[in-house]
Formats: sequence, C-alpha cells, structure tokens
Amino acid sequence: MERQGKVLITGGAGFLGINLARHLLSRGYEVASLDLEPFDYPERGQVEELTGDIRDRAFVDRAVEGADFVVHTAAALPLYSAEDIYTTDVEGTRNMLDAALRHGVKRFVHVSSTAVYGIPDHHPLYETDKLEGVGPYGQAKIQAEMVCLEYRARGLTVPIIRPKSFVGPERLGVFALFYDWAHTGHDFPMIGSGNNRYQLLDVEDLCDAIALTLTLPEEQVDDTFNIGAAEFTTMKEDYQAVLDEAGHGKKIRGFPAAPAIVGLRVLDKLGVSPLYKWVYETASKDSFVSIEKAQAQLGYAPKFSNKEALLRNFRWYLANLKQFENASGVSHRVPWKQGAIGLLKRFF
Repeated sequence: MERQGKVLITGGAGFLGINLARHLLSRGYEVASLDLEPFDYPERGQVEELTGDIRDRAFVDRAVEGADFVVHTAAALPLYSAEDIYTTDVEGTRNMLDAALRHGVKRFVHVSSTAVYGIPDHHPLYETDKLEGVGPYGQAKIQAEMVCLEYRARGLTVPIIRPKSFVGPERLGVFALFYDWAHTGHDFPMIGSGNNRYQLLDVEDLCDAIALTLTLPEEQVDDTFNIGAAEFTTMKEDYQAVLDEAGHGKKIRGFPAAPAIVGLRVLDKLGVSPLYKWVYETASKDSFVSIEKAQAQLGYAPKFSNKEALLRNFRWYLANLKQFENASGVSHRVPWKQGAIGLLKRFF
C-alpha cells in the first residue's frame, strides 16, 4: 500500500481517536496517538504512542515534529472543571496549531462541535449561523475555532469539522445510561414528548469526513463543515429502535420538559446528575444541522441513519459489557455515573 503520510491524532486513545486510527491505518497512513491516557487497544503495535498533555508546549513540539497531518480531537469534556476546559480546549489547541505551523504540517484538522451553536431558535443550522456557547465547554469550543481561523490566516490549512453527537464502537459516556436501561429491560424516560428531531452521527461517517479533508484539494477543505447523519426521525422513534432490539417490549416514555429540566438543574447543582447542562437543556428541542456544504464540497455521503448508528453502538455495548461493568468516569470511553437518575430505574 502506498505511503499516505503520518497522521498525529490528539486524543488518540479516546473514542474518536481509536476509530480514526483504525480508519487511517486501513488506508495506508502511519498513525501516532498523543493522549494523556495510554493507547491500550489491540492496534497498539501499529501506532506510535506519545503520552502527555497538549498544555505542555515542549512535549507538543516534540510530538508534532515529523507529522504530515494533525487531527486534533483532544478536548476536556463538559464534566471537567471550567479551568481544565479552558486550558485544554483553548490554550492546548493554540499549542498544537503553533507547533504545526512551525513544523510545516500540511493540514491541521480541528474537530469542533455543534455545541458552538448554543440553544438555537431555528433549524437546520448552517455553518454561517451565529455562534453562542452554553457553559464553559460551548464557549471554549468557539474560542478554539477562533484560534484556528487565526492560524488559517497565517497560511496553515485548517479544516474545521463540527460533528453532531456521534456514536459507534467504543462509545459509552451518557449513551451507556440508555443502553444499560435497555439491556436490563426498563422503559426509558425522555425529557419532553420525544417528538423533536435530534440528529446524531455514526463515528464511521465522521472518520470518512475527516479522511476526505486529508486527501481532497486544499481549496476544497480549508473551510468549516457541519457533519451529521442524513437520515433521522424523532428522538422517540430513533431511540425506540434500541428498546425493540433489546427485546423486552419496553417503551420510550416522555415527560413534560419544564419540570424535568428544573429537576435536572437541581441535581446538577447538587453534583448528582449524570447529564451536563447542554444535554438536558437541549434534549427536548429540535437539533439538526445542514450537511449540504459537506456533501457538495467534500462529497460527504453518510452511510448510517440515526437508528443504524444507535443499534451499531448498542450491539458493541452488549458484546463488550464485561469489560466496563464496574468502570465510570467523565470521558466517552467509560460509562458516566448514573447518579440520582440511576435511582429512578426501579420505577421503570
């Protein structure tokens, strides 16, 4: 297979990182993982492992040297402290961009988030819509994009990807809560009626989009792109597919959004909610982006609908349940603590 170049993936040991590493290895790229966590997957022997912090400028400088491409997925997620989110997501991004520019990296793909749109008043959302961050995470994601634009202006090719919430093999986080209830035979409570349309994304489709930004002509990719599923229905219908697959005859049960959100705000303040603000404040609302620009400019063609993405993730969850039954934390690779919501399980 022809050598495609070396890709340094920040956050390489995370959920997107491992899926992207597999995707790129199968296409002939050399892959290096830069992460605070060890790269403990079967592919370990095929991946250069760099363990360290993107906030450490000297470490970043050494890590970037020799890379043809950087795909920047590392971020402190919303359950981290505000300080960790800012220093990692904004200052860490600047460190990575600065090293990439100095070392002559060909392309720096920045994985942002649709959290940059905040709680919008219209749909679908376009790349040109106003940016409004909710909480430290949403605000940091916007600031990180501004730093990317600064380095794009300095001559670095910086595709910015704004993915919807994505699922697939290795994804746990908040979705593990839903899969646990489905697997153990419970109805699942939903904030609001569930009749809102909430677009998701399969991680394989996201990897395809990233790969396109590495290979297409520079003038096509040096831009900002929404990435999401092309096919999705309502939350109630899409999530019901998982309960049907579990085979217990259980249903999605909607609850009035206003009191549910008030209750979650209280749990959040008490530190016993597994959901962060942006999740529970937007869960009952429509949430979908236009992917027309990525389709037209990149030839992006997603393979998985919302239902297919959720089912693929659920089947992986069932096949790997023994590995993470007693694990919990704040990354997407482990189940998030169910907190007070776990106590509700007995009523469903």
